[in-house]
Amino acid sequence: MLGWRIGISVILVPILIGIFVLDHRAGETAPYLFGLSLLLVWRASYEFSDLLKTRSFSPSFVLIGSCSTLIVAATWLPHLVSQGDDVTLLLKPGCFDLPMLVFGLSILAAFLRGAIRYREPGTTMETLGADILGIAYLGILISVTTQLRWVAGVQAGYLVLASLVIGAKCGDIGGYTLGRLFGKKKLVPTLSPGKTWMGAFGALLGSSIAVTAWLHFAPGYFFDNGTPCNIVWSLIYGAIIGVVGLVGDLAESLIKRDVGKKDSAVLMPGFGGLLDLLDSVLYSGPVALLLWKVLPLATWL
Repeated sequence: MLGWRIGISVILVPILIGIFVLDHRAGETAPYLFGLSLLLVWRASYEFSDLLKTRSFSPSFVLIGSCSTLIVAATWLPHLVSQGDDVTLLLKPGCFDLPMLVFGLSILAAFLRGAIRYREPGTTMETLGADILGIAYLGILISVTTQLRWVAGVQAGYLVLASLVIGAKCGDIGGYTLGRLFGKKKLVPTLSPGKTWMGAFGALLGSSIAVTAWLHFAPGYFFDNGTPCNIVWSLIYGAIIGVVGLVGDLAESLIKRDVGKKDSAVLMPGFGGLLDLLDSVLYSGPVALLLWKVLPLATWL
């Protein structure tokens, strides 16, 4: 199982990097990334709604998928509007938080669905909470994560996004490897019996090394005179992503354990469902966006 997990990760990570490099040539609109994001939204929405259909929960796949799609689309809209349009100023990034407006309207839609379906006490609030959680977990987190595409400049978008994916997944690999080989003391035994303190160290180590290597060598592929990122800041960034990614894994475990399921779905042997594959990336996305705004990582700006 260890070899299978490592093998799949070794295949998936280069594929994603390849998509980022290809989409880099498409310019600011990032159509490939947009299409990939929508595919992820709908598959993850299906898994989430199916995962939580237990006890008194009855979340709506259509509602979660549709609202999450609109939130992600709202993230792209400012980058699709022509500079000559009258609405350019309204939709200019930073001037109008369109994704949060759509999220607010999604909450209203969830309440409306609950009101229409209400029959008797005991089920409505649980389902309403599951719907809103699904929209926030998928729509908002995917929306925030994809904003890494533009945070350090259009040309560096996929360098930045790849740093998150590489950090989170190499953290997964490092944590799983050291945990399986040397882990003894459990990290959170009641929530995730397989997690150990040695695994946590492996996540931090794997992410730090991988991210530092990426940010040292990759800028030259995106810029003619690409200057490597500062090693100290790269190590700090990578270590934080590794730790936060581990917490993201635990966060999804919290959902699965509470509903009594081991995996979010059966999509890929050794990994479970798409949610199991994305948990560390989605959870780390907002933190990565913050770090790229406050740390002097972007040597090209």
